Amino acid sequence: MGYQEVFGTTFAGKTVLLSGGTGGIGLALAKGFADCGATVIATGGSEKRLAGAQAQARPNLSFERLDVRDHDAVRARFEKLGELDVLVNCQGVARPGDEWDEETFLAVMDINLNSAMRLARAAYPGLKARRGNIINVASMLSYLADPTVPSYTASKTGIVGLTRALAHQWGADGIRVNAIAPGYHKTEMTKPLWSEPEAADRIAQRAAAKRWGTVEDLVGPTLFLASDAAGFVTGAVLPVDGGYHTG
Repeated sequence: MGYQEVFGTTFAGKTVLLSGGTGGIGLALAKGFADCGATVIATGGSEKRLAGAQAQARPNLSFERLDVRDHDAVRARFEKLGELDVLVNCQGVARPGDEWDEETFLAVMDINLNSAMRLARAAYPGLKARRGNIINVASMLSYLADPTVPSYTASKTGIVGLTRALAHQWGADGIRVNAIAPGYHKTEMTKPLWSEPEAADRIAQRAAAKRWGTVEDLVGPTLFLASDAAGFVTGAVLPVDGGYHTG
């Protein structure tokens, strides 16, 4: 049974802003919310990706540029938006092999972690008005370590702490804050691994599910956490990795 059969039009009348929504995991999540009735604004920082995503646009799914590193632009966007039901922080980059350079380390940290706080703070008034919720995107590297991406590893670990802190800070306002933690899913970022048979099989065999994830595997768990069905769930991080990090 697919997520549409489960959630139907659960999000009809809801407004969702999803950063990092022009490709890969973010685009799949944006389409998932739209499929279930939400009005979705998906943002991205790359003009090339934005142009490609426009083909997926529909009356309740639009794409626009937003530089999550720009405090003033972020604040202005949320002031214009007003009330908001769901914020999804899906923005993220990795620079394998280069993140031991301090400048690169800090740049990755700003996009992956600092901007999640930046967007959450800007969204707070609108979320409070609707008693909405935030879904952050962590990673299996919130629990494991990869020495080729120290900043990605640290930032995704930080997402777990930020999720918990925001949940407690804003819980009295009726705002829930949760996260999903993807594992190895077939995206452009992981293509060098899943396109190489030996590496792909090694990763699949460590997972309890014995396969790679797809981006669609992340949609249902995200919709659940954002829905009223998870009304007493906050400060939680849900691994969606086929059991990889416990293997």
